[in-house]
Amino acid sequence: MNLVSIRLITDDVRRLAAFYEQVTGVAAAWSTPDFAEVATPAGTVAIGHTRTVALFGAGSARPADNRTAIIEFLVADVDAEYARLRETVDEFVNEPTTMPWGNRSLLFRDPDGNLVNFFTPVTPEAVARFGRSEDAAAGAHVE
Repeated sequence: MNLVSIRLITDDVRRLAAFYEQVTGVAAAWSTPDFAEVATPAGTVAIGHTRTVALFGAGSARPADNRTAIIEFLVADVDAEYARLRETVDEFVNEPTTMPWGNRSLLFRDPDGNLVNFFTPVTPEAVARFGRSEDAAAGAHVE
């Protein structure tokens, strides 16, 4: 079994897709005006309009209503990403902070309020889990 994607439901697919394109540097692939995917080497952020929810079951998902999940991206340099994103992100939850488990993390919210974490392993233990951050984040980092 492989985790393929995280799907976000929104009332504004264009706005949310544009945000994830900007923060990841990856162009969205559009299947329909109601569905786009931002595919990174390790996984995909899928973005569906609220109109698609009825296909799964009416009322099964609500846009801009998530307060439990964190969408995480491994990046080569969290501090450089923070400097780059200051003009793009409206709400930072924290500035780059080294967490007790060894990752340097930057948390912010996307336009719908979903929590996003950019992180870089910085301790030997964290680096051992993810590999060298530069190698592990290859292709996901935008200069």
